[in-house]
Amino acid sequence: MTRRYSALSLIKEGLAGQKGWQPAWRSPEPKKIYDAVVIGGGGHGLATAYYLARSHGVTNVAVLEKGWIGGGNTGRNTTVVRSNYYYPESVAIYGLAHRLYEGLSKELNYNVMLSKRGMVFLCHSTGEMEIGARTVNAMQINGVDAEMFSVDDVRRVAPVLNFAPDARFPVFGGVWQGRAGTARHDAVAWGYARAASALGVDIIQNCEVTDFIVEGGRCRGVQTSRGTIRTDRIGMAVAGHSSVLSAKAGLRLPINSYALQACVSEPIKPILDTVVLSPGTGVYVSQSDKGEIVIGGALDRVPSYGQRGNLPTLEGVISGLLEMFPAFGQLKLMRQWAGIVDVVPDSSPIIGESPLPGLFLNCGWGTGGFKAIPAGGTLLAHLLATGKHHDISRPFDLDRFVTGRLLDEAAGSGIAH
Repeated sequence: MTRRYSALSLIKEGLAGQKGWQPAWRSPEPKKIYDAVVIGGGGHGLATAYYLARSHGVTNVAVLEKGWIGGGNTGRNTTVVRSNYYYPESVAIYGLAHRLYEGLSKELNYNVMLSKRGMVFLCHSTGEMEIGARTVNAMQINGVDAEMFSVDDVRRVAPVLNFAPDARFPVFGGVWQGRAGTARHDAVAWGYARAASALGVDIIQNCEVTDFIVEGGRCRGVQTSRGTIRTDRIGMAVAGHSSVLSAKAGLRLPINSYALQACVSEPIKPILDTVVLSPGTGVYVSQSDKGEIVIGGALDRVPSYGQRGNLPTLEGVISGLLEMFPAFGQLKLMRQWAGIVDVVPDSSPIIGESPLPGLFLNCGWGTGGFKAIPAGGTLLAHLLATGKHHDISRPFDLDRFVTGRLLDEAAGSGIAH
């Protein structure tokens, strides 16, 4: 059976009728006992299992997914990868993710289709340009490849934008990160699943966790729709359902869950080769490799677990899109969806051991989960393997809500969540 992907293997299998490919990952029956269990078969959960096996030698690991691999937020986002955050702690975690993304295709032997096409945050007034300059200075001090763009610079990278003098949101300039871009969301999930399985990790789909086993004040396993599984180390990476699942363990997390909508147009010829975000409209736009215009916006403001979102929010997003790109008014929408994001008061993630010993958390990423997948997996794997924080994850422990040392990235970077 052919395992490694390469040009040579493609030729070999093509000549052999494509009958020798090994399945991308195994689908075993769950065992009764594991050294570690990761709940959630999205990007963060699969990355955690992979780094547990690769970096720490812990291979007796199960990933439990109630649906199918990558069927949650990992497959329901707008695929942006960037690290242009404001605070040093945030730059450390998103910078780690960004660096890992840059070598991920080679490491996993799976093309995640990373496209470093750059991203521009638009500024619509002289006041926003001043704030943008201060933000760029802070980011550069933290080692981020941020640059201040003039209106001519923005016109050069995104000429299809509305530069009319009477535009409702006139373009004065923007904040640019050249290393930012996009990656293929399902390829990230499948690549991690395939690599983790090859190292011995059991990936178990259609296996819903229904309760936690608590003995002697410590989490000792889980009850699932496919039986009881015992372990002394459990990592939870379930995004917008973190508060629901943690409640089964008797915990109340500072998380609200909202629907975050996105949509794509019919495919067209290449017209936009960068990622554009407008804080004024709350809309961010890119063009996929298939030619679709990928459109995202602000959260639905009513907490919800519905993966469809609501029409008024979508109308607001499309209205903002047409203010930015009037030429797109002739396009037809092809698909619309929503993911459920886990938002915390300071718009920064929660990584660390929960108040229930043996249960470790990776949640609270809000709208930033996809871009952080490699770092989230690396840091949760470190916690599960050692029982201790990595230096990068320590500031994001749940105890910051007790000490008051919050990392308010909503104010710092002007991010949507």
